[in-house]
Amino acid sequence: MTAVRLALLVAFAAPALAADPAPVKVNTQSAVPPAEWKSEKPSNRLRSYQFRLPSGEKDVPDAEVTVYPESSPDVKKNHERWLGTVVPPEGKTIEDASKVTTVALAGATAVTVLDATGTWKYKERPQDPKSKEELRAEWRVVWVIVEGKEETAHVRLAGPMAVVEKHKKAFDGWLKALK
Repeated sequence: MTAVRLALLVAFAAPALAADPAPVKVNTQSAVPPAEWKSEKPSNRLRSYQFRLPSGEKDVPDAEVTVYPESSPDVKKNHERWLGTVVPPEGKTIEDASKVTTVALAGATAVTVLDATGTWKYKERPQDPKSKEELRAEWRVVWVIVEGKEETAHVRLAGPMAVVEKHKKAFDGWLKALK
């Protein structure tokens, strides 16, 4: 066997070394995503990044993190629109089923987090009237508006409540690591 063939065999047959994950850019900041996040090709051109967060259970859907660059900075308008896609659990109001917080983040002028639970009226393309609505019961959606000096990005963590809870601490840590 020639040296070239041996080198090719080793290169393709040996297990691939884990490459350092690429940082995810949100406005001018970036941070490396948690190792358990599985990078996917964004499902549409409005998304700059998309990640699958495993549920760890066969019959439970995974959660998802998506990043939307060049988004609207209008917090009130965005929150009203987003809360309109969540049906609160029976006996609760949308105010009972949601919470708004702010986060200090270096390099951002403001970071607002809307965390809501209930039945999510999901549409792959929310602004498209032809996009089919799916009702996702017992879901949790965390929307983040990251305002920068010149641009605003939205980040969304969504999935079954237990799966989002499982990944929420790592999500929060990733947000705070944006520099």
